[in-house]
Amino acid sequence: MTSTPSGDRDPAGQAGQLVAGLTDLALSTVGSAVGTLRGLLRRSDGPELAREAGRDLMARGRIALDRAAPPPAHLEVLARHAVARRAAPRGDV
Repeated sequence: MTSTPSGDRDPAGQAGQLVAGLTDLALSTVGSAVGTLRGLLRRSDGPELAREAGRDLMARGRIALDRAAPPPAHLEVLARHAVARRAAPRGDV
């Protein structure tokens, strides 16, 4: 196998190296995930582990949806009162 100097600016060569690097990364990641999955399938507490993972995913989903949802109206009212209170002059402090 031949190698090109690092200063070579061949776009096709760079694209090929990039694709090869990404492919190698993807294959090693998939291989690692398959090994982990095989290990999990051999465990005796697999069903409980799956239920726990499902609960964790549901909790993450709730948090993500709460983060994306607009704040409840009562919080908006409280925030406006707090801003107004801070902006008001303090006469009897």
